Amino acid sequence: MSEAIEVRSAVELPSRREEISFVTSDGLTLVGELALPLNREPVATLVTFHPLPTHGGFMDSHIYRKAANRLPALADLAVLRFNTRGTTSPRGTSDGFFGEGITERADVEAAIDFAIARGLPNLWMVGWSFGTELTLKYGFDKPILGAILLSPPLHRTSDEELSRWSGNGKRVIVLVPELDDYLQPAEAKQRFLTIQQAEVIGVDGAKHLWVGESATKRVLNEIVKAVNPSKFPLPEVVLL
Repeated sequence: MSEAIEVRSAVELPSRREEISFVTSDGLTLVGELALPLNREPVATLVTFHPLPTHGGFMDSHIYRKAANRLPALADLAVLRFNTRGTTSPRGTSDGFFGEGITERADVEAAIDFAIARGLPNLWMVGWSFGTELTLKYGFDKPILGAILLSPPLHRTSDEELSRWSGNGKRVIVLVPELDDYLQPAEAKQRFLTIQQAEVIGVDGAKHLWVGESATKRVLNEIVKAVNPSKFPLPEVVLL
């Protein structure tokens, strides 16, 4: 008999979950997880890049954990999460040490190469905070459909690096919390003028860490709206 489940908080919907690892060009083993739809192939893939590991960011940062728990079932998406070099989570610790966003270039390339080798379809890079810096610095020439940026601080990304995205055929969707500690919507719209196709979306009442279920749902809905719009909006209740 089916049971109605409200989609919120710690709910984990059915999916295929696989512990993964891959090796960077400089010889480091990075650990992660791949979540896939349970009984069908994904229509698109989120390759995620977590917030700053020196400030608590890792592959289980809550938006990404909830994306893996919900989006394979609700939106037919594959969700690839991993720990960048030197980062620890319950899955394990990736080799190496934090590289200030410089040596992590090899981490970005290894994650994309892994997704391609696995035959995962329609790749999108999703960065959050520090992860947006990695996405912007190193994703402009990767075989992806686009980038989704959550709370971009633009601390480590130069205007020259931003300009590499302009007109490159990849969508750039930027979610900026109204109450962000680093970059708020008005300034973000100015900074992202460098990328002619950038879509900057200010989110009223939200903060840098997207705390709260309403913020989580807004982020996941915006991701699905971009990546698989046929599944937008996400349901509030599902039958299991």
